Amino acid sequence: MPRTLNAGAAVAPPGISGAAARWAGALYLGTIAFGLFAEIGVRARVRAADAATTASNIVHQQSWYRLGEAADLAMLGCYIAVTALLYRLFATGARSLSLVAAGFSLIGIAVLAVAGMLHLAPLALSEYQGLARPDLLAQLALDLHGDLYGISLVFFGVYCLLIGILCVTSRLLPLPIGLLMMAGGLAHIVTRLLWIAAPAARHALPGALDMLPLAGEAALAAWLLLAGLPRTRST
Repeated sequence: MPRTLNAGAAVAPPGISGAAARWAGALYLGTIAFGLFAEIGVRARVRAADAATTASNIVHQQSWYRLGEAADLAMLGCYIAVTALLYRLFATGARSLSLVAAGFSLIGIAVLAVAGMLHLAPLALSEYQGLARPDLLAQLALDLHGDLYGISLVFFGVYCLLIGILCVTSRLLPLPIGLLMMAGGLAHIVTRLLWIAAPAARHALPGALDMLPLAGEAALAAWLLLAGLPRTRST
């Protein structure tokens, strides 16, 4: 006699296996780790209060600086895989919303890929002879890189918000994780749009808002890696 499910329980979507969910978690943690290394371990390390010192730091730490761009590329590769895996996870129950979320993520990834050229620009400028104030041009390139990074976070903010909504509506993950992802996404959207439209107002916001997106993504990644997906869920 065929086995039937108990009333009040539903099988988790078949679009992604438990192993694939754990891969999504591992790659998401990789995205976070590579991104933090490039931004904090490299760019924050070479950037100084004045343009001349910043340019000198980049020239004298070329290998380390190039490693930062390699980390950025690794981050983007991981994020592409995460986007695909999370799309499959949520597509069974909410295909359109999952597709929209993936689209915002891929646009953010594309913006960051373009920003990589500005990360490498100071190295190229240092090799040209006769340029007037190459240190200022290098500083400008890094400033524009930061601007593009901020623009990408608007798209990633929408992505996090939509993934949080999908977490809550699908009930495949704990409710606090979905709510934290939604809060982190909203924090990205609000802070970055204020940074673009009203920089003075941005400084009035508490710095703790910048930690919400990281907390939400880290919680989601850790849960997927350690717990995978439930075989069933309550209705």
